[in-house]
Amino acid sequence: MKLKSFVCGNWHEGNGKTAILLNPATEEPLAEASTGGIDFAATLDFARSVGGPALRSLTFSQRAEKLRALYDALFAHREELIELSIRNGGNTRNDAKFDVDGATATLLAYVEVGEQLGNRKIINDGESIPLGRSPRYAGRHILVPMHGAAVHINAFNFPAWGMVEKAAVALLAGMPVVSKPATSTALLAHRMTEIIVDADVLPAGALSFIAGSVGDLADHLGSQDVLAFTGSGNTANILRSLSAHTEGSMRVNVEADSLNAAVMGPDVEISSETWQMMLNEVVTDVRQKAGQKCTAIRRVFVPAEKLEAFCEALRERLDDIVVGNPADASVRMGPLVSKKQLEDVKNGIETLQEQATKVTGHMEPQELVGVDDRKGFFLTPHLFRVDDPASAPIVHEREIFAPVVSVLPYNDAGTVVASCAAGGGSLVTSVYSDDRDFSREMLLALAPFNGRLTHGSSKVAGISPGPGSVLAMLVHGGPGRAGGGEELGGERGMSFYMQRTAIQGYSALLDKFFPDHAE
Repeated sequence: MKLKSFVCGNWHEGNGKTAILLNPATEEPLAEASTGGIDFAATLDFARSVGGPALRSLTFSQRAEKLRALYDALFAHREELIELSIRNGGNTRNDAKFDVDGATATLLAYVEVGEQLGNRKIINDGESIPLGRSPRYAGRHILVPMHGAAVHINAFNFPAWGMVEKAAVALLAGMPVVSKPATSTALLAHRMTEIIVDADVLPAGALSFIAGSVGDLADHLGSQDVLAFTGSGNTANILRSLSAHTEGSMRVNVEADSLNAAVMGPDVEISSETWQMMLNEVVTDVRQKAGQKCTAIRRVFVPAEKLEAFCEALRERLDDIVVGNPADASVRMGPLVSKKQLEDVKNGIETLQEQATKVTGHMEPQELVGVDDRKGFFLTPHLFRVDDPASAPIVHEREIFAPVVSVLPYNDAGTVVASCAAGGGSLVTSVYSDDRDFSREMLLALAPFNGRLTHGSSKVAGISPGPGSVLAMLVHGGPGRAGGGEELGGERGMSFYMQRTAIQGYSALLDKFFPDHAE
């Protein structure tokens, strides 16, 4: 199968060198992709000049109607999309549903945002502000759509959710989208784009799709365009060096590496409800997507006296995870996404072993369910124990994007906050405690170093989705090494695609031009 790009309102089959997409469990070739021959300058111009005006002519409620139609179209193909996720992503059925259903749920969330914004095309940011002695002279702030294209470069681990979580926000804000998934798992995003195009819901130019390399697209970006990227910190640095950003102040949003943490409070008793909640959520983050989640827990901090007990409980749970071909219903964890990813992970594990003690894990697993001839990119869950955190700085320096987690002891609140902060900035950190004083102290102390915090306790055990779930109404992103970006957050996410402008003048006219209620 040859994946095509959808640009300038048409499908384009690339020529020249191709990239091969595999089933990571069997190494069976599934598709090939190439963008040779695409005019990326024309692609961007079509999005800006055709898609942009068409979207901006619609009200928020009208854009919301289109997002709902996209939801209906994608949901009608849910089973097909889940199957593609299993084949090309190496996902179990539950992990595939996590991605596909996460995408459609995000669409519905932004349908609601658009309906609340109503029959208007701009957003009033705050109330009118008197600017002098006379109430007749005032000012206010408004948000209007940028007049460029929103270029989205997505990661390999969530081809459905990653594509939609960016696109839904941009389209509702009124900006056309140029979406580029990671090529290795692009089969799912490609099929979703086919469904969207066939549904004929969006205006021409509102959505473009790139199957393969971005070529010279970056050379044609300008100051009214925006670029949202999810991936490695190294690639993010390259994108931040683009002249459109350094010279033209083009907006760049980055979600990069993240050494997320989980902290157990001193009050948590062994086998208590809160203990089990924390154990369950750590296990889920190790197993789900084979640990290939930007929000996965990488470092677990427990009171020193409970280190042995928690490590043993975690080891037992990880050793029970059935690893193999996710096409087999008994499998609970599939392979890594590619041979290169597996090689990088093995290198990281070897480095980690120099400073931490391996409790369990095999890089060359012998017993895999449904796998023949030693095919696929597998390893089992890895658990490391660090008895002296000061002797293992690598735990805070290198993210191993795989089913790998390290458990470390701590003796006081100040020490654990400093250890969490040593990760350089995270997407999410979790605190598990029923002690209100400790919980409040930790949440406030950790907030500067995280984009999101979750609090686990006996009050929410069984109803919390866990730190690994990115929720559309809350911001997603984090400071420092996590990229310094921010997306989603309900209406907040739309501001990345809109210009905030201050307007001052005769207050009565401003109130008439920009009413606080929908027209």
